[in-house]
Parts: sequence; C-alpha cells; structure tokens
Amino acid sequence: MIRSLTRAAVLLRGVTMRRLTCAAVLLRGVMMRRLTCAAVLVAGLVAATAAPAVAEAPKGWEQQVMNVPAAQRLGQGKGVTVAVLDSGVMRNHPEFRGRVTTGTDFIGGGAKPGQSYWGDHGTAMASSVLRVAPQAKVLDVRVLWDKEDPARKRAEQAAESRGPADEQSLKAAAALANGIRYAADKGARVISLSLGSDEWSLGSDYDELTAAAVDYALGKGVVLLASAGNGGSTDPLEVDANNVVSYPAAYPGVIGVAAMGPDGSRAQFSQVHTYNTIAAPGVDIYAADNGGGYEMGDGTSPACALAAGTVALMLSRQPDLTPRQVRDILVRTARKPAGGYNVLLGFGLIDAAAAVKAAGSAKAAKTEAAPYKGEEYFGDGPAAPPTTNPPIDMSYVAVGGAAAAVGLLFLLGAALVMRRPRARRAPTPPPPPPGGPYMGGPPMGGYPA
Repeated sequence: MIRSLTRAAVLLRGVTMRRLTCAAVLLRGVMMRRLTCAAVLVAGLVAATAAPAVAEAPKGWEQQVMNVPAAQRLGQGKGVTVAVLDSGVMRNHPEFRGRVTTGTDFIGGGAKPGQSYWGDHGTAMASSVLRVAPQAKVLDVRVLWDKEDPARKRAEQAAESRGPADEQSLKAAAALANGIRYAADKGARVISLSLGSDEWSLGSDYDELTAAAVDYALGKGVVLLASAGNGGSTDPLEVDANNVVSYPAAYPGVIGVAAMGPDGSRAQFSQVHTYNTIAAPGVDIYAADNGGGYEMGDGTSPACALAAGTVALMLSRQPDLTPRQVRDILVRTARKPAGGYNVLLGFGLIDAAAAVKAAGSAKAAKTEAAPYKGEEYFGDGPAAPPTTNPPIDMSYVAVGGAAAAVGLLFLLGAALVMRRPRARRAPTPPPPPPGGPYMGGPPMGGYPA
C-alpha cells in the first residue's frame, strides 16, 4: 500500500506501511545487474533556516535515537555538498528550496520531472540527508530508474530474454560509475548510494568500472556510503530474501550501512554481511515524496541517507577529514552492539553528536611523502587510536547473540517489487561467513551458502 501524506493529512499509524524497492538496471554485455533502492524516508528536527514546510512535516523517531539534535548544535552541514546518486530529486518540493542542485542524468530513458515514476526514491533520500544536515547542499545525480519507469521494464525484458542490449541499456550499464566520477569532479564531499545489487544468480555484481570510479572518488577525498541491501530476511516467501553480496556496499573503501528498528535490533530485511560498517534507523521513516507531500517507509536506503547526513555534519566541523578518518570516527563513536562488532549491525548505531564532536577535535591527516632514511623497512607508525567507547544505552541498542544457521534461502522471481513489512520477525538471521570483518577486495566465493 502506497501512502503519500500532504501536510494536512492525518497520520494513520495503524495502516500497513510499505517499503519501496526501486531499482536500476546495469548490463554488462547481455548480463543485467539490478540495483535495489531500499525505500524511503525520514523526519526530524531541522534548523530554523531550513525551508518553511519542514516544520509541518511529520516527525519520526530516528533523530532522537541518533542524537541528531545535539549534533546540530555543533554544526549543520554548511559548506558540504552531498551527492545523492538515485532516481532524481524533485527540487521544487517545499522542503528543498535552494538546497538541491540538479546535475547530469546519466541513465535517461525518457522520464521527466513531474511524472509519477520519476524521482520517487531519490526525493525521499535527499529529504533524509537534509533533515540531518539542514545547511548542506544536495547534488542530484540520476543513475537509476524508479520501479515503475517503462525504461526499466523494457531493459528487464531484454535481459530476461537475453536479447541484444539496446543503446539505452548500454548507457545504463555505465551510469553508476559515471555518476560517481561526476560527483567527485563537481566537488561533492559525500556520495550517498541508497542502492544495491540484488540478483546474484544473474552473474557477478562486481563491476570493474564502478570499482575504479570508487577508487577515483576516494582519491579525491570523497566519503562514499551505501545501503547494505534489503534481502536479509530468512523468510523464503520474501521475494528478495537471498542475502547476496551487495554492491556498491561491498566495494573497498565504501561505508556499508545496515538498518535497525526502534527496538535496537537489526531490521529483518537488512542484509547480513561482513562489509556492514555501521547502522542507522531504517524502519518507519518519514520523508518527502515526489508529489510534494510526505510518505513513510523502511529499508536500508533511508539508513544510508541518514548516515550520509551525519557525515556532512562531521565535515562541516572539520573539512580536512579523509574518508578513512571519517570511517574511523564513525566506528569509534558508534554505540556498540552487545559483544562488539557483528555482521548484523557492524560496529553499531551511529551517535551523530559523538561523531561530530570527535571530528571537531581530529587533526588533519599527514599525506605528504617522507624521505626514506635507510634505517628500517617499516617504521612503528603512528600510535593506535584510542579503543575506548562511550557506554551503550541498552534501552534501544539490543542485539542478539551469534547468528544461528538457517536453511537455503529461496530465490523467487523478480526481486524488485514493493514489499510490505510483516508483523512477525524472522527467528534467526542468516549465518555470517567464516573469519573476521571484511575489509578488503571482492569477497570470496561460496557465500551465501
């Protein structure tokens, strides 16, 4: 059930909420790679300088649990551009006045702003970013199609029939890589990627062009964040319950963001992998929609956008932070799960205030070359950063023990459909792969089992 809320609407909490999965289609030769965008949303406190309509927007629970109000007293994202690589952003929404710049459309397909299948997902993600960082700017870079876009449906049909790829499909194959490079060249300090590959059975989702683009952006000091993916359910009746390795979250250097619910546990749809770095709220999140109103949804997409907004706050406080420093600060200041790191929520829930405060006291990284003295092969290096962590508020950060083994997850039909949250939760998450947290290149084969 789709629920769009205008400012005058009555919020019906008892109505079944929806999670949108919108997607892009990437083809390598005749092989297709789909990008799922986990759906919508966000709400919260915004500075008085933000657009007037924000005060009338519905509010959620996510800002309080992330400690955003305290973080906004330290900085609001001024001077930082966040590139939202998505399905387009309706910049004329009352919430966005003066804060969204429309960049290049790398995927095309004929859809235009104002059509129902243009910018639904992207508008929500931009809303999530700006509600955390109200003085930041959003660069809209269109790299994927919304779920109902006819261009996406045509590309899907061509891929399923294994027919020759048309010019539009070939253009889509390079859209994400081109969008990442474009955003880096246009001065974005943060790239928010609320999308992820979902049908691993169609072939490898690791793409050399995109991997090279990620490296290019990191080399220019850009922080990249990506959603963990929505295929983490253990319910075989869920069409995308496959828990596959999800790119771009799995690319080295990208901060993978898992989704958690109001009870502090992993959202049942959030994928379970060792590239999960941190977690953010991803259930019952309000955000702007492409019709000028608001809607509620859930997914790892809003979790990623909320995390990207937090990074914008950090960089407005200390512009010289490197991507590695940003990641380390997020990890060090996160509210850790019981037992420390796990593959469900990574290093834990983002504490925006603690992260922004730590960013303000961080020193710029030394990147200049040092002369070799000929006395040793490797020096001792700098002192390790402190490993102490703030106490965990277990009232809302509660994670179960080690994951139990589960049976083989069924791959059912097309995964890119509207999903509705179920009342019950899966009893056990999928098992993690052997070994510690994944920090390196493309993951080894054999997972998921």
